[in-house]
Amino acid sequence: MRKRRSDIPFSEQIAEAGQFIEARIEDLSRALPHPAPARLRESMLYSLTAGGKRLRPILCIKAAEVFGMPWEKSFPLALGFEMIHTGSLIQDDLPSMDNDELRRGKPTNHVIFGESLAILAGDSLLAWAFEYPIARMVKAKIPYSRICRATEILAKALGPFGLCGGQVLDTDPASMEDGDDFPFRVAAQKTGVLIAACLEGGAVIGGARRRAASAFRSYGMHLGIAFQIVDDILDVTSSAEELGKTPGKDAVLDRKTFVSVYGVEEAGRLALSESKKAVDALKIVGGDTAFFSEMADHLVERTR
Repeated sequence: MRKRRSDIPFSEQIAEAGQFIEARIEDLSRALPHPAPARLRESMLYSLTAGGKRLRPILCIKAAEVFGMPWEKSFPLALGFEMIHTGSLIQDDLPSMDNDELRRGKPTNHVIFGESLAILAGDSLLAWAFEYPIARMVKAKIPYSRICRATEILAKALGPFGLCGGQVLDTDPASMEDGDDFPFRVAAQKTGVLIAACLEGGAVIGGARRRAASAFRSYGMHLGIAFQIVDDILDVTSSAEELGKTPGKDAVLDRKTFVSVYGVEEAGRLALSESKKAVDALKIVGGDTAFFSEMADHLVERTR
């Protein structure tokens, strides 16, 4: 008798999903249109295939799975979210932003390809994040109403109310605000919105009703904030080798983080609180959601 997903240890579930996503990403080198200039293709794929947690696409396919959709049908949308995430990281690392030279344990895109090409590679990934999944969701005969809703979710996660707005709050001194809640606002837009969109989008294409899809969005927002809090803690407690990126950048750039506002211990308590809120948000969802409860614990306890 085949095991139910919930009977499989979490570590095996996340490894299986990660390997599936990694294989689909490797396939992208054949999916990227060849008329694109070779150096642009190389720059895009350099960052896209550089490894990482693959958290966002994993959450997307697992959310769709709760509502009965197999990974083979949901992965194009999941890869769209990973393209947005990767494109945002390329731009986040630029000299005009964080001026970072290390990402996922490798030289950042602009270090290898130059700033101009890195910007264009980031822009190209953000565009491909729509073209690639839409064509494949149509081919998979996913209902158009679901595709439209998922595409809207994808777009909102990227725009002024999502990643772009969050980056402004994080990097523009004129946009920074006083108050202990400011780190929550930055974390919600810069990290929470995209993670929430991956989960809501996956639920939507899987056929979730609006109430259930909204619950996944709420789970993702709290999970994303907890993730960012832990990121802030690791930024002051871990080495470059452990993180795969340069630690201590926020302090150098004088940015408001959970650690600078609350201190390490209180930030740790806030991460646990956000993790619990995430798990509580899914209590109204039917089906097997044990994976997501374990994911919340896993992300709070991570060391990189």
